[in-house]
Amino acid sequence: MAAMKKEQIMILGTGNTLFTDEGFGVRVMEALADRYHFPENVTLVDGGVLGINLLGIISQADRLIVIDAIRSRGNPGDFYRLEGDAIPARIRAKNSLHQIDLLEALTLCQALEKVPDTVVLGIEPEDIDTLSTEMTPAISQKVEPMIEMVLAELKRLHVLVRPREVKDDVPRHPI
Repeated sequence: MAAMKKEQIMILGTGNTLFTDEGFGVRVMEALADRYHFPENVTLVDGGVLGINLLGIISQADRLIVIDAIRSRGNPGDFYRLEGDAIPARIRAKNSLHQIDLLEALTLCQALEKVPDTVVLGIEPEDIDTLSTEMTPAISQKVEPMIEMVLAELKRLHVLVRPREVKDDVPRHPI
């Protein structure tokens, strides 16, 4: 009897780290990679603003956890958890090209008959227009709670992660 293949899980941080809070998803993904060891079936990806160019990589995942800043007319720092039919409506509301492209990439996965189960964990940004590699204080203090949200998603999927003892080689998968 063949062993069951573990589900491939991808944690995808998206956003532009050159525009203040727009880089939130990438910053959270980097913090996760720095602080935790993940099982071999979990991949962390810095998706930046690649959008549609992520098609090849996201089609390899069975489950996809996307972390990003999402404008949804809320208060800066509000968290969002989107899945299923809620994803397209909220992403279109953002007016961010990388998120629209990400939605198109997820749609195109249907042509490959490999659409990952997707959850988007987002935050309402305070500022995504100012050219700065530093997030606003209100949003930077939300990195820890978002890490907890990602870890909770992994726990729902029965994935256990271990904290890193020391900063060692970090297995990131840049595109």
